[in-house]
Amino acid sequence: MAKVAYYPGCALEGSGGPYDRSTRVLVKALGLEMENLRDYNCCGAMEVKNIHPMLQTYLSARNMAIASEQMGMDTVMAPCNGCYHNLKKAEYETATSQDAMDTVQDLARKSDDPVYTGDVRTLHLLEWLMEELGPEGIKQKMTKSLNGIKIANYYGCMYTRPRQIFPEKDNGPGSDSSYQPHFMDDLLGAAGAVNVDFPLKTSCCGGAHTLSDSDTSTQLVLNLLQSAEDSGAEVIATECPTCHSGLEMHQVRAETEFGIKTDVKVVYFTQLLGLAMGLSPRKLGIHENVSDSIGLLKEKGVI
Repeated sequence: MAKVAYYPGCALEGSGGPYDRSTRVLVKALGLEMENLRDYNCCGAMEVKNIHPMLQTYLSARNMAIASEQMGMDTVMAPCNGCYHNLKKAEYETATSQDAMDTVQDLARKSDDPVYTGDVRTLHLLEWLMEELGPEGIKQKMTKSLNGIKIANYYGCMYTRPRQIFPEKDNGPGSDSSYQPHFMDDLLGAAGAVNVDFPLKTSCCGGAHTLSDSDTSTQLVLNLLQSAEDSGAEVIATECPTCHSGLEMHQVRAETEFGIKTDVKVVYFTQLLGLAMGLSPRKLGIHENVSDSIGLLKEKGVI
């Protein structure tokens, strides 16, 4: 199994702390190897492209160049959907536009940074786990079961859009789908969960507008929460710190501002897989989630 460069980005060092911690202990328990990307920078999130699109491309290209030129690695693994999206976008743009490649290389030389040459690929954590272990590998590592807990797997909108920057998806068996992603369903199903039919698994949570238009974000999250409950889910599993924070915060806001209460719990998929590996809830940071799932998980015999 090849070691990958781990790119936590900004969110996993802040509000997504439980995602970072559960990722690290899960990866170790599964016997996989990753090394922190050195001297990494922000991917530009959703804001930098408004200043100049090529600046965002350069920021991601710089991270990939560090992995290749300073760490000797050909794969960057990003658990955050936003970071993953921007790295994949930079991969696509530099591979399909010589002007884009020339621009990022020129900026790197002027900044005395490593120069990206297009020899790095990006994987989301979900994709890395599927590539290295897959559902059968997860089953072999399990020491417990998720005991049939009903889960709505929420992938968010940036994991699959736009389609052209994810050429490895929609390639039939073995690949994920940009229309009906299923990697999280496959892994959690292997760990003993029951995946419900959740029609909004790739809908937007409104994360980009949570400060400028909170009511719209709350309504988008409420749609997701109510759809998950209508599908019979007890838990929404997340794979992105921004989506996770948005779901938790706007679940509270929907109740306090609009008087609409929902009971579905919000848990990172890494925390759920970690429980199936027998890891302690505290090491997985479950007590740090805003959404209190401890009672449900105890009731289900998962902890």
